[in-house]
Amino acid sequence: MQKRALVVGLGIAGMSAAIGLRRAGWTPVIVERAPERRTWGYYIFMFQEGLQAAADLGIADHLHTRNPEWRPGGNSWTVDRRGRRKPALGLLDAPSGLASVLRSDIEAALWQGIAGDGAEDAVEVRFATTPVEITEGAGGVQVLLEDAGAGKRYREDFDLVVGADGMRSSVRRMVFGPDEDHLVNWKAMICAFQLKEQVPSYEASDSILVARPKRAVWVFGLADHAPCAWLTYRTEDVPDRFAGSAIEQLRAVFAGMDDNPVVRHVLDSLEEAPDHVFDSIHQVKMPRWSTARVVLVGDAAWCMNTYSAMGSSSSLRGGAALGVALQEHPDDLAAALDAYETGLRPYITRQQRSARVKQQRFVPSSRPVEVLGSVVLELIRKVVHRRMTAEYTASSAPAAPSGTGR
Repeated sequence: MQKRALVVGLGIAGMSAAIGLRRAGWTPVIVERAPERRTWGYYIFMFQEGLQAAADLGIADHLHTRNPEWRPGGNSWTVDRRGRRKPALGLLDAPSGLASVLRSDIEAALWQGIAGDGAEDAVEVRFATTPVEITEGAGGVQVLLEDAGAGKRYREDFDLVVGADGMRSSVRRMVFGPDEDHLVNWKAMICAFQLKEQVPSYEASDSILVARPKRAVWVFGLADHAPCAWLTYRTEDVPDRFAGSAIEQLRAVFAGMDDNPVVRHVLDSLEEAPDHVFDSIHQVKMPRWSTARVVLVGDAAWCMNTYSAMGSSSSLRGGAALGVALQEHPDDLAAALDAYETGLRPYITRQQRSARVKQQRFVPSSRPVEVLGSVVLELIRKVVHRRMTAEYTASSAPAAPSGTGR
C-alpha cells in the first residue's frame, strides 16, 4: 500500500517536496490556506544549486528565466547623494551563474510539475484548508483539518506530515513550539513588489541601487517584464513597523531620500501596486527539522531570509533532498529523515552564516561600510567589466568568411 504524506503549503518548498515524495513512491496531498493559487511574485535570484534542484525535480524545462542581455557599459547603476548615476557591479555580473526569475515563475514551473503526466499522476491540492491539530502515533499521524470554504473540520490519517508553510509555520508551532523559540530577529524590514514601469530615463532592463546607511532602494531589471523593487531598512523597533500602512511606514523611513527620482518613483509606484510583501527579516534556527513523523522544509525549517538570496534555491534543494532520502530508505522513515538532515544541514548552515555579509551589500550598516563597500565593488566591477566586454566583443564579431578553395 502506497504511503501518504500531507504537505502543508503550496509554495516553492511545498510543491518541491510533493514532487520529491511522488518520485519516492509516496502519495502527497497538499493543503493550502489561500483560496486559490498565487500567480504573482517578486524578484528572486536563482543560484546554481537551485537550478540543479529544478533539473533534479524535472521542472527545468518549465522554468522561465529573465536575465537581461548584457551590454557594453553594463546594466546596473548606483545613484549617489548628488543624484549622479554611476555604473555598478550588478548582482547578475557575478561568475556564479545566477538567474533572474519572479517567484511566480518558479511556482508556475512547479505547478506544472505537480500536475504530472495526467489526472492519475497529478498531486491532489486542497485550497482554503489548514491543519488545526497534529497527533502523532506509532503507526501514523492524525491531522485535524479545517476546510474554510466548506466551513467544516475533519480528521485524516497520514504516514508523514511535511511543514512547508513558511517562516511563521503553523506546523512548526504545533509540533516544535512557539515562534519565539526559533525566529532570530534581524532588526530589519523588507518591502517587495512589481513596478508598473521602469524609472524614467533608465533602460527597461536596468537595475538601480540607491543606498544610504541603514536603508536602501533596489530596482531589479528583467528581460521581458517590468522591473521589481525592494525597499529595505534596519530598525530597532520591528513590532512598531506593522502599525499603519506599509506606504506610510516607508515614506517616513525614506524621508530625506525621496528627493531622488528613483526613490520617489518607487514610493509612488508602491501606492498603485496591486500586491506587495511588507515584512520583518528573520532567520529560523532549529536544532532538528523533524520529529517522528513530522518534518519541516524550506523557510519553515531554516528561513535564510531575503539577504541570503538563497531562499528559493534552498527550498527547491530541500524538497528534492527529502524525496531522495525517502527513496533511498523506503522502509525506514527515521533513517530517511536522518539522511535528509545530515546531507542538507552543512549547506544550510553555510548559507545562513553568509547572509550577514550579504546584508551589508543590500543595506549597509553605516557610512564607513557604505564607502568601503563601494570602493571594493568598483574595483571588482572594473575587472568583471573588462572580461565581459571582451566576451561580448568576441561573440559579436562577424565570422571570418570561409575560403572557397579550388
